[in-house]
Amino acid sequence: MLVKKLFTLVFINNEDQILLGLKKRGFGVKKWNGFGGKVEPNETILEAAARELNEECCVSVRPSDLKNIAHLEFTFEGQPTLMDVRVFSTNVFEGNPKETEEMLPKWFKNTEVPFDDMWPDDRIWFPYMLQGKKFFGKFHYEGFDKILNYKIEEIDCMKTFYAGRKST
Repeated sequence: MLVKKLFTLVFINNEDQILLGLKKRGFGVKKWNGFGGKVEPNETILEAAARELNEECCVSVRPSDLKNIAHLEFTFEGQPTLMDVRVFSTNVFEGNPKETEEMLPKWFKNTEVPFDDMWPDDRIWFPYMLQGKKFFGKFHYEGFDKILNYKIEEIDCMKTFYAGRKST
């Protein structure tokens, strides 16, 4: 039986650019990614997304300005955890991205996303995100660099089941 853990992932868009962060420590080190992490007890997923973004790159957003664009699930061969990741995007933010202990933020043109230095699944689902589509994806890895199988599908609307619910 898999243990489900809830995570957030936030992307900031600015015209034809996307803000990514180079992970400096922990899970995903040396990979470019969005900003996010675990949902703490007694916070909503939107509150967690806004908090993680601020902690990782010193940019502030109102939770109400975050758009839920994707639901991703990740499993790893031989591991008992299912990573349940809710992906958000926004173009409404305050502050200039700054390096923190955990992340080094950098703007990339949408046509120059550094896929070679990102998680392998990003090549599959980023095009959906960059085209403004909503989608669901499941990825099963062997180790951290090989996708054994995946499923991805565009969906009409995102359920906001977790958006206002406190984590326990």
